[in-house]
Parts: sequence; structure tokens; C-alpha cells
Amino acid sequence: MVKVIASSVRKGNVLEVDGKLYVVLTAQNFHPGKGTPVTQIDMRRIVDGVKVSERWRTTEQVERAFVEDVNHQFLYEDGEGFHFMNPENYDQIVVDVDTMGDQKSYLQEGMTCIIAMHEGVALSIELPRHVTLEITETEPVVKGQTASSSYKPAILSNGIRTLVPPHINAGTRVVIATEDNSYVERAKD
Repeated sequence: MVKVIASSVRKGNVLEVDGKLYVVLTAQNFHPGKGTPVTQIDMRRIVDGVKVSERWRTTEQVERAFVEDVNHQFLYEDGEGFHFMNPENYDQIVVDVDTMGDQKSYLQEGMTCIIAMHEGVALSIELPRHVTLEITETEPVVKGQTASSSYKPAILSNGIRTLVPPHINAGTRVVIATEDNSYVERAKD
């Protein structure tokens, strides 16, 4: 185990707290005007899936478990779960729906993801930061709207709702940030 300060913990990290392994779902640093800065960490216990929320001072030490980050390529989804293959040795692993979480809507065949492995078990998955998707549905442009400040709702080809600039229409391919479902830019392809 490696000790790190609480403020350096990020989403997807694996921590050991009281002898149990937890995968970090969210990590936020709060710096109040008065008082001690704290780090709020929401995490899921790997053994049984129980969600826990902890708060540490940003300078406190927490234990990070040794986790190996391995590139895997997404193959397909079936009743067992999500099938990935290690492109170096062609080993295949199945990741269950709970571990995949709400990220599953961004998976595309052949996509390379980083899977955090601990003793041969998949703990968490890190998708590429950006994916290219098509807009299936969006509202028409309202006359007088300025392009710089206003965004309109749109539905992506994977069913997720996002906000896009007024000049984007249905059928346009756009780049979306997987972390917060936000519009990045129009696709260059």
C-alpha cells in the first residue's frame, strides 16, 4: 500500500480503509474561507457494493491500494457483462454491470479503456476523456439567440442528453466529454 495525501485522490483510484478496498466514485476538494480545507470522497466498497462517503483534511494521509492499470479493448456486451480483451496477450475479462456503472452508454466496439486490476479482478474502468457521437434530436434555432452564451438541449445517439451550441443540428457528429456529458466541439471527421 502507498500513502498519499487526500487532496491527490481522483475518481477511479482504489483506497484501503479499515482493511477493506474501496473504489473512488467522486473526489472534491473544499477550501472554505475560514477553517481547514477538506476533501470529500464518495466511494463504493468493492466486496459488497455499499456506497460510503468520507471526509478528510486535505493534508491527511490515506492508503492507496496497489492497482495495475491495463489497457483493454471493448469487444461486446452480453448477459454475463462487458467483455474486454488485453491487446498485448489476448486475455479476455468480463466486467460486471455494477463495476461498469453509468459509463456503459459511452462504450463503442473497439474502444480502448484503462481497467484498474487488483489481484486479477477488475475494480474500475476509465474511458477515453472524449468520444465522438452523433446528435439524433435537437430543438430548432430560435431567432435572436446569440451563439456565445446560450446552449440548447440535444439527445445523442447513445440516448444521453446534453447541451450544444445553437448552430449544431440533428445528424451532426460532436465530441463529448465522458466525465460530465458536456459538449466539447464539432467532430473534425
